[in-house]
Amino acid sequence: MTAEPTAPALRTERFRAGLSETDPQRADDRTSDWLQAVNVGFHDPAWKPEQAASLVEAYLADGRMLTGVYDGAAPEYAWNPKAPVATYATMSNDLNAGGTLLPAHQITSVTVRPTHRRRGILTSMISGDLQRAKEDGFAVAALLASEAVIYGRFGFGAATVETNVEIDARGRLELKTPPSGSTVLAEPARMEELAPEIFRRHLRVTRGALGRQAGYAKRAAGLWGDLPEIQQDVRAAVHYDDAGTPDGYVTYRFLPWETEPHTLKVLDLVAVDDTARLELWRYLGSIDLVEKITASGPLADPLPWALADRRRYQITGVEDTLWLRALDPAAMLRARGFESDGELVLGVADPLGLAQGRWLLQVSGGSTVLTELGEELPQGLPVVEADAAAFASLYLGGVPASVLAAAGGIRGTAVALTALGRLFDVARAPYCSTHF
Repeated sequence: MTAEPTAPALRTERFRAGLSETDPQRADDRTSDWLQAVNVGFHDPAWKPEQAASLVEAYLADGRMLTGVYDGAAPEYAWNPKAPVATYATMSNDLNAGGTLLPAHQITSVTVRPTHRRRGILTSMISGDLQRAKEDGFAVAALLASEAVIYGRFGFGAATVETNVEIDARGRLELKTPPSGSTVLAEPARMEELAPEIFRRHLRVTRGALGRQAGYAKRAAGLWGDLPEIQQDVRAAVHYDDAGTPDGYVTYRFLPWETEPHTLKVLDLVAVDDTARLELWRYLGSIDLVEKITASGPLADPLPWALADRRRYQITGVEDTLWLRALDPAAMLRARGFESDGELVLGVADPLGLAQGRWLLQVSGGSTVLTELGEELPQGLPVVEADAAAFASLYLGGVPASVLAAAGGIRGTAVALTALGRLFDVARAPYCSTHF
């Protein structure tokens, strides 16, 4: 654990979650206080002691580092003076950059109590953490933004989106694609082991996918829901390819009978290819007594085009998911998979100084050569400059260069912007289904 000052009467502590020495079925006091503060920040109900113990075990498996900012001058009637007034947590998982898997520094559980705003607490936590992550060798940081206005000023940019959809399942769904492999109702207890195996295969082939924390396997097995407790109404199905290998799974629950129309909610659907994904939807669409199915999924979803009646598929919302922050643009570019050849000079402007630089980027036949440049630039090549947040949004190919340029985040001549767009375009939008 380390302690550092944040402001007068405030102190910052970084620590691992822990269990009580006197009762190993409960979280220790510091962890319990930190969890309470997170629940207050996100308007969630308080954890029961037995739930907190399960959460501690998962946090340790994730390798999470917790940060709390504490006010030593809390007045007499303040709520739980031992609880932090601000929270922050980090962990790491691999990000599929389209070329190789790139370790990402993940940020989560960020809260600041309204009574302690405008004291520089968030700035201190996030700027110090990003600097540490860079020093630790991370090329990129990642988070999911509960409030979009906050993180742009720290150089984060939205990099992927997911859709919320509703499917009219009355009379069952008819798909135009021929059936492939087989789908079975799964034994829930086995999903804690199988779900991560299938997801790892999905991660290796899906641009924008991000490794998952321990709680996902427990949710797949019905051991956790929104809280760490048994969810007896969760069902799972697994798809097997023609060789008999599991290549996709879906977990779902039927909403209460009072719900009109009768609705099936997809909790998680993971597939290693489009065939497995569509076969899982074929299974979902054949379940009796279901009139509507709700789910989230990729922007580039083959399902509506595979349905005999594509009007059964309605997008009800599109939300940004993964936000990225460059820490080492050179390492990010070397890990990225490019689908077109080209060469240009790419500069990144970063007011925080973490990702500032200019490089000659040359891509040919899938191979990338990157050369760091000084003030003198090669002649006759397109030159573009991107703000750190715009570079993050551009990186996976989720936002076109032309759109970012129109918004002012990328600068260059028309010829240079066209070259940038051609180089960073991808055939299929990146997709991240991991929430953290």
